[in-house]
Amino acid sequence: MKKIITFIGLALISSSLYSQGSPDYGNGLKLNLNPEGDKYVRFILWNQIWLRNTEMNPGTMVSDEATKNSWNIGNRRLRALAYAQITKRYMVLMHFGINNQTFINGGGSGSTGTGVYGNGKKPQMFFHDAWNEYAVVLPGEAGEFSLSLGAGLHYYMGLSRMTMASTLNFLTVDSPIFTWPLIDNSDQFARQMGMFAKGKYGKFEYRFSLNKPFATNIAPVDVTNPAARVAVDNNGNPEFSKAGYVEYQFLDSESNLLPFKVGSYLGTKKVFNLGAGFYHQKDGTRTSVNSQIEKHDIALFAIDAFADLLLGNAKNKMALSAYTGFYNYNFGPNYLRNLGIMNLAPMTPISSETKRLQAQEIYNQ
Repeated sequence: MKKIITFIGLALISSSLYSQGSPDYGNGLKLNLNPEGDKYVRFILWNQIWLRNTEMNPGTMVSDEATKNSWNIGNRRLRALAYAQITKRYMVLMHFGINNQTFINGGGSGSTGTGVYGNGKKPQMFFHDAWNEYAVVLPGEAGEFSLSLGAGLHYYMGLSRMTMASTLNFLTVDSPIFTWPLIDNSDQFARQMGMFAKGKYGKFEYRFSLNKPFATNIAPVDVTNPAARVAVDNNGNPEFSKAGYVEYQFLDSESNLLPFKVGSYLGTKKVFNLGAGFYHQKDGTRTSVNSQIEKHDIALFAIDAFADLLLGNAKNKMALSAYTGFYNYNFGPNYLRNLGIMNLAPMTPISSETKRLQAQEIYNQ
């Protein structure tokens, strides 16, 4: 079991940042389908470009060349999102793009070396989200209660606010990544295919989903001592996962039209929320002891708090923003995973023998 406590700090944000966007762009591009404007298609486009200098560890090789540091420009996110409010109850959404393209990695499947499909070239564009949604109970129809149901490839993955963070409006420079605990293992870039329910009841906002995780098949290293077993992502024919997030919004209410949680409103809202969420998948990982396979549940839980409070005069669009959370992750015994975003020097694959020795070292400690 791995417990993580994070505090993502207090931030003073001035109007010059304007929530990492432009005041002229506003809410994207909207095409009305009727004179009333309640049937429409909305388009949002965004690019995030990183310029970095990376200091390397001794012995690091970048493209088979010993490197102490490296400059690079990378496409962290190139995205397009569109949704159509076809009727006042029925909406269709699609979100596609690429991520993490540099001069050496992030290219399309099979890209390597030089030439037309060389290192880092022609990344594969894919859908991040694609779902249909129907409002069963619209706001105001049943007092303070509302309910929408949807299905498809979606981002209503429960757990925490940061698990469903907007990549257009981060509180921090970028996501701390561990808040997307399944990223590209049993999900597709923090999404799974399934069904979801969302809505509000007074100051409460809720989101629940039932999903079919993507199949994983990492072979566990066989050990002789149970204490040395290491759980790996292997769910065979996956059991359904269950996820949910509930929060109480003490001050202003936030929109739940889309799942993406805002990083800061820059003084245009007064927000203080407390939330709790979970993710559970039966038999999501496996270990092997004396050639006997044992399955383990993935059980994740989090509680968090978010505040976004006006500072000074509202016209200055300044806010004090804070987020804190407690995350409790259980993927099975001795589970370990690490990630390197836009890593220029990927690690050489570890052999089974090395994994066995590492497992034994864990046991010896």
